[in-house]
Amino acid sequence: MTKMFRSLLFCSVLIPLFLLSSAQSCNNYAFASNKVFSACTDLPFLNAFLHWTYNPSSGTAQIAYRHAGIKSSSWVAWAINPESRAMIGSQALVAFQKSDGSMSVYTSPVDSYKTTLQMGNLSFAVSDLSAMYSNSEIVIFATLTLPSNMTTVNQVWQDGPVSNDSPQMHDITVSGPHVRSMATLNLLSGQSRTTEAGGAVNSKIKRRNIHGVLNAISWGILMPLGVMIARYLKVFESADPAWFYLHVTCQTSAYIIGVAGWATGLQLGNDSPGIQYTAHRTIGIVLFCLATLQVLALLLRPKKDHKYKLYWNIYHHSVGYTVIILSIINIFRGFNILRPEKNWKKAYIGIIVVLAAIAAFLEGYAWIIVAKRKKPASSEKLPHRLNGARTQQNRVE
Repeated sequence: MTKMFRSLLFCSVLIPLFLLSSAQSCNNYAFASNKVFSACTDLPFLNAFLHWTYNPSSGTAQIAYRHAGIKSSSWVAWAINPESRAMIGSQALVAFQKSDGSMSVYTSPVDSYKTTLQMGNLSFAVSDLSAMYSNSEIVIFATLTLPSNMTTVNQVWQDGPVSNDSPQMHDITVSGPHVRSMATLNLLSGQSRTTEAGGAVNSKIKRRNIHGVLNAISWGILMPLGVMIARYLKVFESADPAWFYLHVTCQTSAYIIGVAGWATGLQLGNDSPGIQYTAHRTIGIVLFCLATLQVLALLLRPKKDHKYKLYWNIYHHSVGYTVIILSIINIFRGFNILRPEKNWKKAYIGIIVVLAAIAAFLEGYAWIIVAKRKKPASSEKLPHRLNGARTQQNRVE
């Protein structure tokens, strides 16, 4: 009896999963309008599908782009990019349901990440354009007249929110499906490839990760550590001048690694002209300038007894602490941009907390040492002055 119950339970779970997986294949889909297409492909991201019939003699392609699991307050788009596997330069078909329940469907050339899919003519002719929304799915129908030699196309597809009957920016998480939703498609053979586009995306993801790691190590860890070495080790007389060389080595290493991370960030910005993180970029440039001034300040470091030594110390310390504060702020901005696994952010927070705890302990310990050094000096001078006063008094008497 128990075995039978387990078997029934297993079947009750397995059958719905099988039906669900079958329903998600484009081969088993039947259009309500009884339209039939000669080929279809399941697109790898965003629960999307493309159906088409291609006529090579006329260069026309009848297409139906389906985007399932979509809210009524969302837009969808499918595009061909005649130039490259990228969003910029793509020729898009856009559709969404307006607030009055009617469908808005139009063509939109994408020339910038900042634009929100404005209506415009494409580089190729489009006819029979229509769209429908039903059962959480938007379907776009169109006939495309392509150049006769364009049998392999670069396709891009997206979705995003709608506000006030206007498409808004979609998610741009670095490793998310929206950034990876591109592939090449052979209209004759039906072969679809995402390896090259995925390789380009993975390469950019790798460079962004390298940028984040370099900056976290340099500005976020080595810089604060170098400041702690300078502030607390020099309290111990036996550590002089070793603390200075350790401080210089740590800060110079941080600067070199940080410049590499900064340069990587500039290159990433140049490769993605439409995506800008203004605050993160501005803070990064300010950090580079201030850190460069700190390195150059070593060449102008006056001797201990120089009359400008006090002013140099004020400048050096204020700039140094400013760099640390801005570094930590910018690293957390970077986390919000990259959105890595939470463990990476937790690990960095843990490192900062440990450094802060060590700094707090050493700060108290350093004050104790300084206070002990000053106390004997005061006690020696006090009896001397008192004795001098008494001697003078005796002389008067």
